[in-house]
Amino acid sequence: MSSNDDASRPVTIRAEGISKVYGDFVALHDVSFSVRKGTIAAFLGPNGAGKSTTMKILTGYLAPTAGRARMLGLDPGQADERHTLAEKLGYLPENGPLYPDMTPYELFEFVGEVRSVPNLLGAIDRVVGQCALESVLHKPIRKLSKGFRQRVGMANALLHDPEVLVLDEPTSGLDPLQIREVRGLIRKLGESKTVLLSTHILQEVEAVADEVIVVAEGRVAFTGSLDELKGDRTLEERFYELAGDKAAKRKEVA
Repeated sequence: MSSNDDASRPVTIRAEGISKVYGDFVALHDVSFSVRKGTIAAFLGPNGAGKSTTMKILTGYLAPTAGRARMLGLDPGQADERHTLAEKLGYLPENGPLYPDMTPYELFEFVGEVRSVPNLLGAIDRVVGQCALESVLHKPIRKLSKGFRQRVGMANALLHDPEVLVLDEPTSGLDPLQIREVRGLIRKLGESKTVLLSTHILQEVEAVADEVIVVAEGRVAFTGSLDELKGDRTLEERFYELAGDKAAKRKEVA
């Protein structure tokens, strides 16, 4: 796992006072945080806290009502900068869309050609090995389990070997063995990449994260290291304290 004690490392991801409003509903309110290069950061919160909305704004899929995002010094909200950022960013949305009639191999070929990925055959071999897809490489995606589809999405996000990975609930739908494999992959990727993953699973945070941003009801409740978050208490106790009684009552933490 990456070390997070070097304050001289440049900031790779920055949210500056981001708000998102839909009519009378405030999905995000003045969300600010930063993630330094080479860090695995967990964006932790109960379901409905605003995690996916934040991920979409950071990656340019959604425009904020106020505030701004920066990724590798680029503004994902600007079309020309978003195009440059796409070459350096891998994004796995929750339940990300795939082409069900394609095989994983056909998908990687198609995406690689669109992205003009150099040495495409080598890149496909790399992500197939990283995500353990050998056994399903030539099966239609529509016939794959949810766990395998998730791994196909992960491989697709890694195909162009991005500097930054943004993963929205990356272990959603996986069985315990697959979860262990994906967490191991995230830790390995964190040795050379900056990773931001959203999750509501406390065990996931303890397994992979250097830094933690806790969000509750659209607001940042904490940002810092995992040790700073826990202090002399358990992560579960601190999360319930920060996320509020609503999160505890709805039992939205796995």
